[in-house]
Amino acid sequence: MISPTRDIKTKTGTNAGMSQTSGGCLQNLLDNIENITDQVLPLIIVTTVLDVALNTSKISESADSKELVTVGNSVIKASEKLISSLVKPTDTSDSVSFTLDTVEVQVFMIGPKFTSDQIPQLDTKNASMDIDLVGIAKSNYGTTAVAFMSYNSMENLLKPDFFNTSDDTVKTMMSTVISATLPKTTNTKLIKPVNFTLKHIREFDPSGSLSCVYWNISEWIVDGCTVLETTSSYTVCSCVHLSTFALIMQTSSPSDGDSLLDLLYLVCVIVGLVFFSLALLTFALCQWSPGVNNVARINICISLLLAHLLFLLTQQFLSLIRRHQMLCAVISGVLHFLFLSAFVWMFIEAVLLFICVKNLSQISSKKREVLSSGFLCVIGYTVALVVVDVSAGLVPEGYGSEYCWIKRDKGFIWSFLGPVCVILALNTILFISIFIILSSTLKNLNAEVSQMKQTKTMVFKTLAQFVVLGCSWIPGFFTNDSKELEIIFLFLNSQQGTFIFLVYCVLNKEVWQQYRRCFRCLCCGLKPNNKSVQKKC
Repeated sequence: MISPTRDIKTKTGTNAGMSQTSGGCLQNLLDNIENITDQVLPLIIVTTVLDVALNTSKISESADSKELVTVGNSVIKASEKLISSLVKPTDTSDSVSFTLDTVEVQVFMIGPKFTSDQIPQLDTKNASMDIDLVGIAKSNYGTTAVAFMSYNSMENLLKPDFFNTSDDTVKTMMSTVISATLPKTTNTKLIKPVNFTLKHIREFDPSGSLSCVYWNISEWIVDGCTVLETTSSYTVCSCVHLSTFALIMQTSSPSDGDSLLDLLYLVCVIVGLVFFSLALLTFALCQWSPGVNNVARINICISLLLAHLLFLLTQQFLSLIRRHQMLCAVISGVLHFLFLSAFVWMFIEAVLLFICVKNLSQISSKKREVLSSGFLCVIGYTVALVVVDVSAGLVPEGYGSEYCWIKRDKGFIWSFLGPVCVILALNTILFISIFIILSSTLKNLNAEVSQMKQTKTMVFKTLAQFVVLGCSWIPGFFTNDSKELEIIFLFLNSQQGTFIFLVYCVLNKEVWQQYRRCFRCLCCGLKPNNKSVQKKC
């Protein structure tokens, strides 16, 4: 009677190599668990054996479907058998619950002298269950028990791809895998359907189709389960039987148009990164006049260069990064900070440009330094840092979406969109003001050929400021149903570095003069840092 228990103790007690158990040892362990009859085991033994069984059930990602299904079925069967050993006779009611890294378990038992008509809701971190246990007990001589388990990594074995549908869709596991059983109960027929509330563990896609499914030997099926209610954060499922359940979302497979859009994004971002780098190199190497303040432009380039580069690398290695939720959340927080700081610097640049145009009769790269560079740096990065800190403090789970970006749950996306909307509105107003002041100034110029050429250059530089100041992000709010707007937004969004390089480097006389001097000296084989030699050149 106690030999299976003793055997299990031997396999799990002090064997340090158990965490590296091979498939054969795992199967032996599961077989021994199957040999447990109706005995009641101490909680410490059950938790120890269950933890070992679940930890040693991890197999390589290259395993085929048959192997995954076999191990998954064995683990579920052994887990339910182990949990049933916690059920013991009671006159009124009793409960047992525990939490491991791999699973959360709750067991509730009632006896013939149980008088309450209500059963406490069985809750885990990511799921809950409502069941009419009193009705079931009436058909079992007043005695029954329910076991509720929420697995944290079972989806690696019972993959969502095992949900066979006729449509060619992408299937995503939206909840933890849960299991509900009636251990040591003769008549397991449900009097009323049981309801499960499953918390979404990944970002909800409104265009996706949700299905409440249960595991049937080798596949996920929907028979007997329906979706009662769904929100962006949870779904309520109703089932007429108990089993192992999950929530699977189906989304359309990426179309050729989406693939082309991804390729366009990749090319545009890489081109933008090149021009961000060229602009930063120019700002660093050129000797600027004392009155020129490039601090905002330099920091716009730095912030957007790092943000676009990090986001690009994240998307390229998304499948690897998604396995580490903490890393994904940290990346989304860093992206939040970098993009916000870029927008703050765009606002600072808009203010400095407005002051420049307001005080001078024509556009010039020379302007008085209104604020010190150090003070501007404090503003540029502190504002973004405060927003991110407050956001993370209020909703720490808001970071780490399916694409390692900000989650849309609970309106958390507005921690980014809110500041961006305010800055874009202010920058648009400043841009319009700058354009009106500039137009008034240009009317006073004589229509000479040289001045007309200068006027065209100034008009182009002014229009390019629309992109430099971030106003080109506005179409992003209206791209939901328009591929054309999405392409325009994608191009302008990724080319801010290109416009910064054109406006402040290519079309800047000071830069070209230094370029010509350097080129002449290099062609002559002379060192450009020698002033006398430079003059000779």
